[in-house]
Amino acid sequence: MKSTEKDSKGVRRRVTLKSVADQVGLTPSTVSAVLNNSPASASVPQTTKDRILEAARELDYRPNFFARSLRVKRSFTVGVIAQIGDAYDSMVIGGIEDYLRQHGFFFLTAAHRHDEHVLENYAHLLMERGVEGFITVDAPVTQPLPLPTVAIAGHRRIEGVTNIKLDHHRGAALALSHLLELGHHKIAAMKGPRDSSDSTDRWKAVRDVSQKLGIHLKPQLEVELEGDCSTPEVGYPFTKRLLETKEPFTALFAFNDNSAIGAISAIHDAGLRVPEDISVVGFDDIQAAAYSSPSLTTVRQPLRKMGEIAARTLLSRIEQSERSNTEILTEPEFVVRKSTARASYHPLV
Repeated sequence: MKSTEKDSKGVRRRVTLKSVADQVGLTPSTVSAVLNNSPASASVPQTTKDRILEAARELDYRPNFFARSLRVKRSFTVGVIAQIGDAYDSMVIGGIEDYLRQHGFFFLTAAHRHDEHVLENYAHLLMERGVEGFITVDAPVTQPLPLPTVAIAGHRRIEGVTNIKLDHHRGAALALSHLLELGHHKIAAMKGPRDSSDSTDRWKAVRDVSQKLGIHLKPQLEVELEGDCSTPEVGYPFTKRLLETKEPFTALFAFNDNSAIGAISAIHDAGLRVPEDISVVGFDDIQAAAYSSPSLTTVRQPLRKMGEIAARTLLSRIEQSERSNTEILTEPEFVVRKSTARASYHPLV
């Protein structure tokens, strides 16, 4: 049966909570407690819960969102403020959406454009539309927002904001150790744009780890990106600038996968090969990384998992009315593909 069923006269009617209750021979209040995962459901045996959930699936029961909202005076909606269309943010939002959907929540999105004034304006607009909390992604959160907030790639300690961040030192160590094992000592490195939340912490990690490993990063081989780092174009001109200095290098550690893909294009246009002449390492492991040419060796952030953690943390804070100033650290992985190889001593590099 589907979300509508026929009565005795053959007229289609919507499947209601009572329909599910009748199916399992229980009261609507018990069925409601289980389907809404309310505290009252704790006393319901698991076998009964399983029967209720199975009946709801069979009947394709869809809860009446507006009736539920009016009954408990809640919207079951959160605001997600991110960079819409960005590959990094899209993967994170996928994880957010998965978790919220499983728990009966909806979300509204807005683009912050790395502008704290835009972020503040959208936060208030979303609050006026009834959201119960915020998840920000790579956003310039510099002061408390009016509702519980979880900041993915958040680095500032702000009252009421839970930061979810990557262990950038671990990520830098994985990448630089890999290059060192391949015999690379002349390594160029990219620092992210100033408006990216991760730029400062990641760059500090790269510098600290390189010093610890005995890798000397020459100032001539360091570049700071400018502009939109969500597209490959950002890496192209800065890699071209590196090549034009004639300072030799055999490997490039890019700020993110997009800048790495742009860098590979610039290296190819200069008549050099990746990885035979110059190895390239990215950061993030966005979906395009596996399909670039060559496929990209990169530091993988658990982006979907970070989205799920953010959604779970926010719902927990909303349900328990907790104010928190905690930090949740996630661990990176290293993915070796075809953009790195043993160091070359080609005369051009």
